[in-house]
Amino acid sequence: MTGTLHYEEHGEGRPIVFLHGWTMDHRVEMADYERIFASRPGWRRIYPDLPGMGRSVAGAEIKTQDDVLAAVLAFIDRVVPHERFVLAGTSLGAYLARAVVARRRSRIAGLLLRVPCIVADTAQRTLPPFCPLVRHDGLLASLAGEERTSLGDILVQTPAYLEKLRAKVAAVIEPAIKATQPIANEIRADPGRYGFSFDLAGQEKSFEEPTLIIAARQDITVGYRDAWDILESYPRATFAVLDRADHVWPLETPNLLAALVDDWLGRIALAERAA
Repeated sequence: MTGTLHYEEHGEGRPIVFLHGWTMDHRVEMADYERIFASRPGWRRIYPDLPGMGRSVAGAEIKTQDDVLAAVLAFIDRVVPHERFVLAGTSLGAYLARAVVARRRSRIAGLLLRVPCIVADTAQRTLPPFCPLVRHDGLLASLAGEERTSLGDILVQTPAYLEKLRAKVAAVIEPAIKATQPIANEIRADPGRYGFSFDLAGQEKSFEEPTLIIAARQDITVGYRDAWDILESYPRATFAVLDRADHVWPLETPNLLAALVDDWLGRIALAERAA
């Protein structure tokens, strides 16, 4: 399984593994995090493509989320065989990251969950209704039908926000979606295959390394309320619910992500010095 996973690696030092969201690829994570780590030396950033996404090919053994997790664990054991490492997951990548913690707890020095998927079954998620913070019907009417579909619900309907969203969709989101293999969509369509077969909420207790959980207040994809339910499993967690933020955050406020990450990495360093 590990031989089919494509990944990119940047920098040297302490390993940090980034797990992207479903039907995305490593470029989405790199776009948000490389600007942060460019001014923070000493980190070996590892960005894999999940099986069936990006340039990673899903073999015949990939049929469920359990299989995806097995491939991710094998990949990590291969590229980071001995060192303790740090882990960051976005959306469904955060769901996988929680399971990696459950399986490799002693080797993980810190965890970041960004706009995390907590409940795999969409029908069981607690989601806020979509309500744009800034409404501009004329701006939406000016979009061609195909672009309007690709952009989805636009939280802040201003020209400046629209241009940022267009750029992110064109640069990393649409190319990732186009590269996705059919098996990824098949797994996503079946709640029984998309969710783990085991009790993740029970197994993730209690991870006592510095953790950062970032939820978006206007996230209509995974919501924000469900993330509160796992907080007690992470006694060293900073928990942030951000206003003016949806599932594509940090579209408007990349400096806020940088500040939160900086605090998180600082807490990891302090914890290790105190050990």
